[in-house]
Amino acid sequence: MKTDVEELGPTRVKLTIEVPFEELKPSLDQAYREVGRQVRVPGFRPGHVPPRVIDQRFGRGVVLEQAVNDAVPKLYGQALTDNEVFALGQPELEITRLDDGQQLAFTAEVDVRPKFQLPGLEGLPVTVDGAEVSPDEVEEYIGRLRERFASLRGVDRPVEQGDYVSIDLSAAAGGKPVEDAQASGVSYEVGSGSMLDGLDEALTGMSAGDSATFTAELAGGGHAGEQAEVTVTVHSVKVKDLPELDDEFAQSASEFDTLGEFRAATRERLATAKQMQQVGQARERAMDALLEQLDLPLPDRLVAEETEAREQDLLQQIERAGTTREGYLEARGITSGDLDEELSRDARRAVKAGFVLDQLAQDEGLEAEQDELNSYVIEQAYRMGVPPDRLAKELIDRGQLGVIQAEVVRAKALTLMAERAAVTDDAGRPVDVKALAETASREAAGAQAAAEAAAGLAGEETAGAETAGAETAGDQAAGAEAGGDEAAGDGAAGDGAAASES
Repeated sequence: MKTDVEELGPTRVKLTIEVPFEELKPSLDQAYREVGRQVRVPGFRPGHVPPRVIDQRFGRGVVLEQAVNDAVPKLYGQALTDNEVFALGQPELEITRLDDGQQLAFTAEVDVRPKFQLPGLEGLPVTVDGAEVSPDEVEEYIGRLRERFASLRGVDRPVEQGDYVSIDLSAAAGGKPVEDAQASGVSYEVGSGSMLDGLDEALTGMSAGDSATFTAELAGGGHAGEQAEVTVTVHSVKVKDLPELDDEFAQSASEFDTLGEFRAATRERLATAKQMQQVGQARERAMDALLEQLDLPLPDRLVAEETEAREQDLLQQIERAGTTREGYLEARGITSGDLDEELSRDARRAVKAGFVLDQLAQDEGLEAEQDELNSYVIEQAYRMGVPPDRLAKELIDRGQLGVIQAEVVRAKALTLMAERAAVTDDAGRPVDVKALAETASREAAGAQAAAEAAAGLAGEETAGAETAGAETAGDQAAGAEAGGDEAAGDGAAGDGAAASES
């Protein structure tokens, strides 16, 4: 086989491939077998029709077409490998010559990774947030925990801001009840502003048994956006009682006996969480610093596909949140054009980051080890709430193992990038990213083992509940280990490219 590679641009090439006909013999033999199994010829059993009879009855062209369709993808892949072409996506193929018994020739145009050299990573300056924990942060954390352990107590007085009320709501538009805007026994925190505009004002000063009517715009249902007369009836008024901040609270909220021990442990946990955030920031900001030094040409098609994928993902998130694109834009205070520009910018960064991580992985000879692939699948399975073996089977069935390998390798490249950078916190203190990442990895492995043990002990009837608990532990560890993998995710996101490189 002879291959000529012509550069059509910095990110696109044309391969002209010429194949002697004898190299098509395996595909030709396979084609005769396939056709022989499909046709019915008197005097011959299916699958035992001689090639000469197939040629006489159906024409050799049928067999040649099937043989070429079988051979071209393999020959194209071999040409990529032989010429070290890193293809992105599917090629545009054209058969230019097919001389029976002589030669097959075809061309393939495809996007490719741009050729470039990475600048030196050693000493790349990167600054991350500090990991110090202030007394106020400790108290804020404990305060949120007290809120979770709080109890509600009924009071006999008018409603005030911060009270919790049990209410009925009913709405009428145009003098007619709105059926999908009726609710009974709703628990609501007055002043939270989490329901209808005007509700907090209407409730303030009311007592149990009182009713009031106010005008509000309906937020959902068939009358969304319409003005309606809303009637609210108060059934009960309650206040939140926080537990005393003492040793008894520490014992009920933690494994510690005293409040002092609980505060010290809380400080340590918050410090650990901040250190894991430092690892994530180091990865993300090292990538940003490197990208600023590189001006790479990007394939338009790949950028367009990544932009479309991001837009579709955003629309799905918006739909799950029960809002609309217009509502999302309004909440963020941006225009449709601003969002389009943001998606395009992020897509270009993702594609560029993918090229950088792939190049670093190639330069360093990074590969995905089997245990790393297993860990990745287990982590994703717990995040999704499905058994790891089921997820692994689905990935294999969908042919996604190449994509998973690419993501694992890119994550390793991103970690290596951060470890080689000169990372300091905002006070100028050096940050040992490698040591922090190793700590996170050990914690993730421990949490993962605990999650697997929990899942293994669960019976079939309780497997779902156990997995949910394991998922929480897995998420915490995964968050520590993969913090900042947004950059790796960016790189892998739009480039099923890595999986299609041959």
